[in-house]
Amino acid sequence: MSAPAAFSSAHRRYVQSLYRRYLNNELDWVMNRDIWRGRAIAIRAEFERNRNVHDPRELAAIFTKAEADLAARQHPDPYRPTSAPDGTKWERNIPPPVEPIVDHEAEGHH
Repeated sequence: MSAPAAFSSAHRRYVQSLYRRYLNNELDWVMNRDIWRGRAIAIRAEFERNRNVHDPRELAAIFTKAEADLAARQHPDPYRPTSAPDGTKWERNIPPPVEPIVDHEAEGHH
C-alpha cells in the first residue's frame, strides 16, 4: 500500500488509520486495559517522534517500516465483538425458515 502525498487530508487519514490499527492490534494481544494503556502511550510517543518529518521519501520509508512491523506483530486470532460477524454469538439463534421443511427423499420412498 503506497502512502498518500504528505500533509494532504488523505495523508492525515492514513496516519490516523495506521495509529488505530496499531492500538487495536495491541488490544488483541493485551486484554488488561492498564497494561494496554502503557503500550498505547509508547505507540503514541513513536508517532509523536515522527510528527515533524517533512521529507516525503523519509515519510514513505517510515510508513513502509510501520506497515511491515504491524503485519509482523498481527495477532493470529484477533478479538471480535461477540455479536459481530465471526464473533462467538454471530448467527447463534437464527430464526427458523418460514417455508415448510420437506424431506424430498422420504417422500419419494412411499
